[in-house]
Amino acid sequence: MSAVQGRVISVVLCDDVPQLRTLLRFAFDEQDDLRVVAEAGDGAAGADAIVRLQPDAVILDLSMPGLDGLETIPRIMASSPGTAIIVFSGFTADRMAEEALALGADAYLEKGEDMDVVAAAVRDAVTRRRATPGDRRATGT
Repeated sequence: MSAVQGRVISVVLCDDVPQLRTLLRFAFDEQDDLRVVAEAGDGAAGADAIVRLQPDAVILDLSMPGLDGLETIPRIMASSPGTAIIVFSGFTADRMAEEALALGADAYLEKGEDMDVVAAAVRDAVTRRRATPGDRRATGT
């Protein structure tokens, strides 16, 4: 088990591509400390799952039908401030990372990253979120 306070990390996958969600689920199933607790194909369904489950982290795509990832970030922050938001997008970081991070995302990864990098980003973001009392994003720190 990872050193993230000895707890299993609950993760919601929010991406409109079912094959990518399956790949992430399989990769996380190989990890002792990461558990996918829900999947969603759009931002609205993802936000609903996050409100209901209050997971430790969400892997969030930006380009989805209906409510996109950038619109979803503030909803997640309002309804589940303890949830770390890891954007996993097909948009290059130089194009969208600044906006996603300014809205409150904890990390920005481009699709195509190695699954071990994604898992490490989840652990790091959750560790930072757990170490920060309250909602640090709301205070701008």
